[in-house]
Amino acid sequence: MTDQLGNGRRTRHAVVIGGSLAGLLAARVLAEHAERVTVVERDRFPEGPEARPGVPQGKHLHVLLEGGQQALESLLPGFLDELTELGAPKVGMPQDLVQWANGCWIRRTPATTHLFTGSRPQLEWLVRRRVLADPRIESVEGTEAVGLAGDSSRVRGVLLRERGAGSDKETRTLEADLVVDASGRGSKAPDWLAGIGAEAPHEEILDTGLAYATRVYRSEEEPERTDALGYYVVPNPEQVYGGVVLPIGEGRHLVTLSGLRADAPPTDEAGFEEYAKRLPHPIVSEWLARAEPDSPVFGFRKTANVRRRYDRPGRRPAGFLATGDALATFNPIYGQGMAVAALSAVALRDALGDRKRTPSTRRVQRALFDASKFAWDISNGADKKMPGVTGNVLGDRPADKPASWYLGRVQERYMGDPVVGGAFRKVLTLSAPVTALFAPEVFRAVLGPVLPGHREPSMWREAPEE
Repeated sequence: MTDQLGNGRRTRHAVVIGGSLAGLLAARVLAEHAERVTVVERDRFPEGPEARPGVPQGKHLHVLLEGGQQALESLLPGFLDELTELGAPKVGMPQDLVQWANGCWIRRTPATTHLFTGSRPQLEWLVRRRVLADPRIESVEGTEAVGLAGDSSRVRGVLLRERGAGSDKETRTLEADLVVDASGRGSKAPDWLAGIGAEAPHEEILDTGLAYATRVYRSEEEPERTDALGYYVVPNPEQVYGGVVLPIGEGRHLVTLSGLRADAPPTDEAGFEEYAKRLPHPIVSEWLARAEPDSPVFGFRKTANVRRRYDRPGRRPAGFLATGDALATFNPIYGQGMAVAALSAVALRDALGDRKRTPSTRRVQRALFDASKFAWDISNGADKKMPGVTGNVLGDRPADKPASWYLGRVQERYMGDPVVGGAFRKVLTLSAPVTALFAPEVFRAVLGPVLPGHREPSMWREAPEE
C-alpha cells in the first residue's frame, strides 16, 4: 500500500477493529500488504463454534448466499469443502424449500442456486481458525477501541481500553499506518472522527420496523409428508408476517418469525408458537406442533438499513477505512450480511492489488462502498414498499420508474416461471448483476403471460423437464 494509505511506503502495521467476519476477512487481505496486522476484538474468542455476545444476531438465522460463497472460496481456498465437512446443510433453491410468496406457492423446480444454512458461530469459527493461523495476523481480545489517534489529515492509530474497565481506566495507543473499522452496526467511528477534528459521514437510514424472534427446534425427517428441507413464508406489503424454518445440522432447525413494529413476535414459548398462526397458511404452525423445542426464544429489533457515506468528499483523514456493517448494514430478512462481508474483502483485495492505480484512502473506500451497493439497492428497494417505513431515503428518482415497472413484472412471474425465477434468484443471492434480469430469454418471459405458482403448498419436488 502506498500514497495516502501507506504514507508513501509499505504499510508496516494495519489494525482492524472487530473480529467478526468482515474484520477477519479484511485482515486476511491486509496481511498481503502489511508487515503485520492486529485484530482488536471486544470479546474473548470462544474455543469452538460457539455464539459470543459481540455478534447480537449470532443466535438467529444466517444463510451464506451464493455470491458470498464464491467470494469466501476465492479468499480462503477450500473453505466450502471445510464448511461441508463440518455438516453445514446446503439447500437448493427452489427445489428444497416449500415457499409462499405474493399469494401463491413457488414451484419447486430444479435448483439454480444453493444456500449454506449452518449456524453463524460455526461459519465464523471456521473463518477465524483459518485467518488467525496466519503468523502475520495477531489478535488482541477483551479490548475495546474507544477512539482514534491522529488528526483530521491522517489517522495514526487507535485508542484502546481493556474491556469492562471503568471510564477512569487508562487508555493506550496502538500505533498503525492504517485503521479499518469493522466494528459492526453499532460503530462509534463517526464520533471518533469528530474527536480528531475530521468530518463524520452522512448516514442514510431506511427502517421498516421489522422485528423477529428465533428458536431452535429438533425435528425428524418427514418423508411421508414432504421431501423439502425447510419452509419459508415471505412477507410483502399486503401480508407483513414472515416465517422460515431451515436446517442447521444434526436434526436441528432454526425457526424465525417476523412482523413489523408494534406487533413484534413475542419471546415466550407459548406466545411464539401462537404468533406463527398469523401467517397466511398453517404450514409453519403445524410443523412447530410436531417439533421439539431446543432453546429459548431470542428476539431482535435493530433491523434498519443504515449506510454511512464515507465515499463522499469531506474532511476525513487518510489511513482510515470502514467495511462490513460499520459501512452498510441491511435488513437481515434478506440474508445479505455475510455475503457482503466477503464481497467487501474481495473488493479490498482488488483495490489494493491494482497496479494501474494508487490505492489511496478515498479510492479504496469507494471500492468498499461499491461492493455493498448492490445489496443496498435490493434491500432498500424492497423495504420502501412496506407499510409504515421511515427514513431519509424514501423517495424514488424519475429514472427508477421504468425499472420499478419491469421489476414488478419479474416479481409477478418468478414464482411460476423457472426462467424468470432462476435469474431472479441469481440476482438476490448476489451471484449475478441485475442485468441478468434483462437477458433475452428472461426479457421475453417477463413481457409474456404470467405462469402462475401453485394454490396449495408444493410438498414435492418437480421432476426436471426433458
